[in-house]
Amino acid sequence: MILADKIIYLRKKSNWSQEELAQQLNVSRQSVSKWESGLSIPDLDKIIKLSQIFGVSTDYLIKDDIEELPKSNQYYEAEIITEEDYPECTSISLEQATTYMSFIEHSAKYIAMAISLFILSPIPLIFLAQYAETANSKITEDLAVGLGTSILLFFIIVGVAILIVFGLQASEWEFIEKNLLNLEYGISGIVEKKKQQYKKQFSISITSGVTLCILAVIPLLVVTGFNPSDMTVIIFVNILLLLISIGVFLIVKACIINSCYNKLLQTGDYTAKNKIFNHNIQAITTIYWCSITALYLYISFTQYNWDKSWVVWPIAGVLYAVLVNIVKLILKRK
Repeated sequence: MILADKIIYLRKKSNWSQEELAQQLNVSRQSVSKWESGLSIPDLDKIIKLSQIFGVSTDYLIKDDIEELPKSNQYYEAEIITEEDYPECTSISLEQATTYMSFIEHSAKYIAMAISLFILSPIPLIFLAQYAETANSKITEDLAVGLGTSILLFFIIVGVAILIVFGLQASEWEFIEKNLLNLEYGISGIVEKKKQQYKKQFSISITSGVTLCILAVIPLLVVTGFNPSDMTVIIFVNILLLLISIGVFLIVKACIINSCYNKLLQTGDYTAKNKIFNHNIQAITTIYWCSITALYLYISFTQYNWDKSWVVWPIAGVLYAVLVNIVKLILKRK
């Protein structure tokens, strides 16, 4: 690990921004940014100051062959990961990092579209089934249900196909999420810069997506207060699903792209310890979400409650967060 990467690593472990570190060193944020991107190196007095701030030796900062933090380090002793804990460590070249980021940025919109198709899939079925019951309908109820179900299955097939195709392509990059990474010189700075550039777009997408999901139910609530016809209610149910699908698209796409930067930088949910935890909980996660999907399809098909069954997903998301924290507590006690 080179000096630039060590500064990034130590700064993030302290939960400091570049601006906060710069203030402690009496330098500009741009200076810290240049150090972390490898465009320049701090002078000797700043290296000494860095060692004092982070509680590490100057040898650790300067010498590339010293990789581990000292056991006495007050900030990071709990974060030291030994080879016994997690033996796999992979070096990442600039070409690999660039190719990976390009692939994720390209595939994110297709994966998000696949998730949106699952939400949109019942719209034709709901509309056609209700339309068949109206006085002016020119199609029978059986035909409407058959046609609507066919479109629903087509949407699901397309969505699943997209996930399979990009899932297979992404399989060659699984090691980035699972293994400990050793980024070559200057890569951390490049990835950090791209992450900062995407930060504004990420915030806009998440805010817009969440807002759409919340506002989606308002038109339906308003129209129900006017004693509407069944067809009017169905139309607004479809509008609800449409708005939610757009919101989910924005959220999923933004999260996928942002997570690829975190995976390379090994921050957030992808720190060394979290990678070990994610590896341990992977089987539980697979079983959980497969069960939720089965429950969603069962409720929707058996009770014909497509306008209400979507609630399964936000509830499942909240319960998953609870499940993860329970498992963390159990593993921590062990």
